[in-house]
Amino acid sequence: MIEYYHELEEPELLTLQDEDGVESVVELLAQMDVDGKSYVAATPHMDDPAASLGSDAELIVLVSEEEDGEEYLASIDDDDEYERIGNIFLEKLMGYYDDDENEDEEDGEDED
Repeated sequence: MIEYYHELEEPELLTLQDEDGVESVVELLAQMDVDGKSYVAATPHMDDPAASLGSDAELIVLVSEEEDGEEYLASIDDDDEYERIGNIFLEKLMGYYDDDENEDEEDGEDED
């Protein structure tokens, strides 16, 4: 089962910190469990939504891990796992947005 964050009123933002201490803000898109692990798909957050129009969105895929009882999101080091989970997210997210576009088109047709 996949949970879409875009169904929320406000975007779900998260600040990530890389190994060098550099912080970046991402917008969570979806979460799903696969093979007993929890994964999150995100994209870099842009303060100006118009700036993101027409740009290729970067998909960030993270895995939920636990250390000393603390849960955190981590990058996926295994290339095959990253590709497999990333492709699942892409398929689900594309289907989700295609359904939204089809609903918008159908709503527009009803108004004519």
